[in-house]
Amino acid sequence: MLHGFKFGLSLAFALALLGGAALAEEHGHPGGGGRPEARPAEPHPGPSGYQRVTEPHGWNARPTTFDRGAYQHNFQAARSFRIGPYHRPHGWVDRRWGFGEILPRGFWAPQYLIADYWLFALEVPPAGFEWVRYGNDALLINTANGEILQVEYGVFA
Repeated sequence: MLHGFKFGLSLAFALALLGGAALAEEHGHPGGGGRPEARPAEPHPGPSGYQRVTEPHGWNARPTTFDRGAYQHNFQAARSFRIGPYHRPHGWVDRRWGFGEILPRGFWAPQYLIADYWLFALEVPPAGFEWVRYGNDALLINTANGEILQVEYGVFA
């Protein structure tokens, strides 16, 4: 009787162990290793090619007059976005910019302009200003002379 009880207990333990490993593999943990998920993942159809996000209404209604004092700030971004690597112009070193400084022309070439600024929670730039990416930061610059009007640190991760 004791032998049958031990065998039954061993069998139940083995089935529980195998069931746990199968459940872990089903939830993306091959071999049962790794951390367990708090809740199961939702099904996702996956990407179906690049589809440009529709611009919000009035996205390019740039103010022609504005209060410079309302802009002259260096902010920490509320959230960060991953959009790919940043490659600064050849021969330049990394530094931290602030409003009022002059950004050299090489850093506001077309490949650094942020045309879809609303996607990164950046406000509409006034006429004559553009958002540019500098490393992980977004800088609002005057396109006539490169003067930085505002900086949002950490927009890009």
